[in-house]
Amino acid sequence: MGRKMKTKRGAAKRFKKTASGKVKFKRSKMRHILTKKSTKMKRGARRPGIISPQEQHLIDRLIPYK
Repeated sequence: MGRKMKTKRGAAKRFKKTASGKVKFKRSKMRHILTKKSTKMKRGARRPGIISPQEQHLIDRLIPYK
């Protein structure tokens, strides 16, 4: 019988899988120094990003059971 794969805990905290199997993540640059950033940029960073299909297999290897 094969071994179970271990989940990379850093990746598990950063990525979530959607019901359709896509991988979403939180956008960056929203922690501090927000006054000089444009409203448009901050509004766009509120929405989660979706990993591109070309890179999704890499993330799937890091979080196999999510």
